[in-house]
Formats: sequence, structure tokens, C-alpha cells
Amino acid sequence: MRYSEDIIEEVRSKNDIVDLIGGYVKLQRKGSSYFGLCPFHNEKSPSFSVSPGKQMYYCFGCGAGGNVFTFLMEYENYTFQEALKFLANRAGVALPEPVYTKEAREQADRRALLLEINKEAAKYFYVKLRSPEGTRAMEYLKGRGLSDETIRKFGLGYSDRFHNQLYRYLKQKKYTDEVLMESGLFNMDEKRGIYDKFWNRVIYPIMDANSRVIGFGGRVMGDAKPKYLNSPETLIFDKSRNLYGLHAARSSRRKNLIICEGYMDVISMHQAGFTNAVASLGTALTSQQASLLKRYTEEVLVIYDSDEAGVRAALRAIPMLRGAGLSTRVVNLKPHKDPDEFIQAEGTEAFEERLQEAENSFLYEIRILQQKYNMSDPQGKSDFFHAAASRLLEFEDEIERNSYLEAVSRTYGIETGALRKLVNRLALKGIGAEPREKPAGPPEGKKEKEDGIQKAQKLMLTWMTSYPEILPGLSRCITSRDFVTPLFRKVAEMVEEQYREGEVNPARIISRFEDGSQQSQVAELFNTKLSLENREEQRKALEDVICNMKESSLNYRISHLSPEDMQGLQRLMEEKKQLETLRETGLPADILPR
Repeated sequence: MRYSEDIIEEVRSKNDIVDLIGGYVKLQRKGSSYFGLCPFHNEKSPSFSVSPGKQMYYCFGCGAGGNVFTFLMEYENYTFQEALKFLANRAGVALPEPVYTKEAREQADRRALLLEINKEAAKYFYVKLRSPEGTRAMEYLKGRGLSDETIRKFGLGYSDRFHNQLYRYLKQKKYTDEVLMESGLFNMDEKRGIYDKFWNRVIYPIMDANSRVIGFGGRVMGDAKPKYLNSPETLIFDKSRNLYGLHAARSSRRKNLIICEGYMDVISMHQAGFTNAVASLGTALTSQQASLLKRYTEEVLVIYDSDEAGVRAALRAIPMLRGAGLSTRVVNLKPHKDPDEFIQAEGTEAFEERLQEAENSFLYEIRILQQKYNMSDPQGKSDFFHAAASRLLEFEDEIERNSYLEAVSRTYGIETGALRKLVNRLALKGIGAEPREKPAGPPEGKKEKEDGIQKAQKLMLTWMTSYPEILPGLSRCITSRDFVTPLFRKVAEMVEEQYREGEVNPARIISRFEDGSQQSQVAELFNTKLSLENREEQRKALEDVICNMKESSLNYRISHLSPEDMQGLQRLMEEKKQLETLRETGLPADILPR
């Protein structure tokens, strides 16, 4: 699906990026840009920049960047089309009927086919649970206290002990082996060929927020390993961007959402009337999942298992949720391990009391931190207060910091003034909070090491978009064909095209890429730091970039030149002479920014 570039640009231009992001992130003006704490990774000092001139954002900490579309795609977990519709509605722009490209139509058809296969598989598992073969699985679910209504509500099923029954069923529906393998429901080896991924398991269908089956989880009947098995990632299933039970929880009338660990925790809570429960699909909570929660609530209650692993998971989740702008509290389940066990043992009223008594997440972090220190030892006690003071530095707002400072003082018996002095002293020394375990997943994943050629190309694109007036003079030395990285060349061509049309607009260029990761990559190209004190530094820096880039371009083109292309070789030799002249005479004055 594709809308015209004109309508995309109209929507983008009518949504000021500072106004949009300011609704999610507290921004402060510094010079020509606005800065705030990045919503895509945890940080103490603002490195998240929003440029009203370029209508772009960029984080110098984690590399997240883009325009208004990119922001919504990353923060709200929207597709490009969803972001476009949201912004069009926000700006009062009526969208025409979309135009589908061949590629987009093919992908949409593929997604629809996979959703259809998953729906058929869910029906097969549902029926199988109620067959004689599913007796043991049904007894297991009933033994866990689940009612017929709950089993129906969550579409629970069973895959029998034969490893090819689902495959035979779907082949009868005329699905090809290619698309069945793409569904994630099957494995293949030389001995058995294609066979069911799930067999002899209770099946938990995984649905997206719109109640479409996108994947499955399976709990084995017996002692086989693994105990739990989940669908792999597919065209329709990305576990980092979905939450189990959200399709049911999104319509809950409760004021908050509960995040827990497992399928049965969610199901037990829903059956007990706590219809606001979701789970993170067996993985550590991701920034995308936190953003997804933010779409439906302002407060999240964290109910992870009360064992050591559950505590670690909670400590990882809390800063992620806080970074998404969510108020967070932690529920104490002790002496029970998980919500299912608690509800079975003590009932719904007692569970409701635990929800009401949920602990402020920061105070929970401090309490867990205190357990690392020997409070009966003077040195241990002193070390704890230093660690707590460094954590208090996380709060940029003075009123908020003082509130928590007073709470820590009361709880742990330290005079408020003494703790405040300690916090201030650490701040003056530039000591930050204790290092936290960084969450997995984008955009904080490790970047590939950048080589000199790529860096030169990025710098050049920053020059071209920051100072478009240099483009006429620059064209005598560098053109888009000198960008050897395909993405960079494509962007350079767009910059040249825009200049010919009268305006270089980086945000509009970003809009021409629908993929979110590509949008972030393109945004980074326009935000390489140019730390220049004066005109001489400008001249030298630009000259170095031009020469380095031209040399790498010539080397690349020579290595890919056909031996029979004498005209091409001659042109390259002429360009090489021009490069040598440039190095000898220096950069012409008309290429420098005004």
C-alpha cells in the first residue's frame, strides 16, 4: 500500500515535530534545537535532539532518529500506514484511497495468507482439545482450575502426539509447502520431511491487539523438553512488539494494566476478574512492548515471579516502563511464587489487596538495592546510602527528587539534610546513578563498526543538507555517483533532486522510506556532528571529507570497471587528476558555506 508522495508530504508538513514529540517527551530549547531525555533508551542526561528547522529528531546516545512518521512507528509501534492515518487525522487531512505497489500488494497478500493459516491451525487445535485424543490435555487445564468459558475465551487447544497431523490437515486445505514453512508451524529434516513443530502439547494461541492469531505457545504433556515452546518470528509475529492477552485486556475497565510472565498467569487473572493482565511472551520486556502498553494506560503494575529470576526481570522492566512515560508499581506475591498460585491459594479478595498495596517502583528498586549491603556494619550502611544517593540523581525534576529523597530518609533512618548533602556532593562530582543492566533489543543493540568510507559519506550528507548553498560548487568535485554505499547514494540523489526543485528538505526525504529501520538510518545521515569553531576549520574539514570520499569513490569505480571500457577509464583518470589538483590548491571559496 502506498499513498502519493504529495499527500505524505502534506501530512508531514502539517504536523510540527516539536509539537508532536512534546506531547510525549519533556523538551527544553537549547539554541536552534530542543533537547530531552530519549524515550527509546534509558539516560540521565538529555541527548535526544529535535530540530524544528529540519523537522527531525535524533538521539546522539542510541542513534534513534527520523521524522514525525518514524517517531510514531517506534514509540507507538505503528506501521507507516497507521502513523500516516494518525497524523492525517491530527492535522485534518483527508486521505485518498491508497495506491498499492506490486511489492506492497504481494506482501499484504502474504500476510493475509499467514493469518489465514494461523486461524485454521487455531481451529484445528481447539477441536482436537475436545476430541478423545485431547482428554489428558483437558484434564490438565481443568486441574489448573480453568472453566469451560475461560478455555473458550482464550481459544486453548491441543496438538496430539502424532507429529504430522496438522501438516496433513492444512495440506488438505491446499496450502503449499513453501507458505506452510513460512508460517512457523513446521520443522523439516531429511528423515521426516516437513513435520509439526507443536505436538503433544497444550496450545495457547497468541493474538495481536485486534484478536488475530499471529503465533502459538505450547506446554508439553509429559517430561519432554522444552517444557514451553513458542512460535518463531515470522512476517506476522514479532514477539518483541506484542503482548499475550492484550486483545482481551485492552477493553478492561480497570485503570491500569498488569504485566506478568506467563500464559497461565494471564489466564488465571482474567478468570478471577482481573481482566487487565498481559504477559511479555517469555522474554525480557522490550522498549517496543513498553510503548505498546503506553497506548492503553498510564500505569503498569509489575507482577513477576517472586523468585530471584523474577526480581531480576522486574528490575530490568522498571526503567523500560519508566522510560516509556508509565507510572509503575510492583506487586508483592510472597509467600507465593506467581499470580496463579496466589489466587488458587488465597482467593481474589486477597489478590486485590496486594494490588492496592503495590509498592512504588523506585522504592522497590531501593529496597532490593539495600539487600546487597550489610546494614549492621557502618561501612556497609555508608555504601548503601551512597548507592541510594546516586540513584536519586536520576530525577531531573527537583520537586520529584526531593519527594523520593524524603521517602528514602524516612524508610532507612538517615537525616534528610544529610542525604540531600550527599546527593548534591555526588552531583557536583559528576557521579551518576549505578550502572543498570541495559535492556535487549533496538535501538540499543550494538552497532557494526563503521569504516572510514562510510563515515566520510555520512559527513558529506550532513554538509549537503545543513548547507545546501554549497551544492552548486560541490558538484564540480562530488556528485551522487561518488557515494559507494547504495542507501547513501539514493539519499544523495534525492538531495540533488530537491535542490534542483528549490528546497532541500531532510524530513521529506525520510518520508520516502516506509521501513522504520531505514528511516532511522537516513536520519542519522543528516545528524553527524560538525564541531567547527571558525571558517578555517570549516574549510579544512570539508576539504578532508571531499578528498577522502573522492579517493574511495575512484578506487571503487576503478576496481569495478570493465577492462574494455577505455572511455570510462579515461574519465576516471581525469577525475583523479582533478583530485590531485584539489589537494594541491585547496578548496575553492565558493564551495564553503556562507
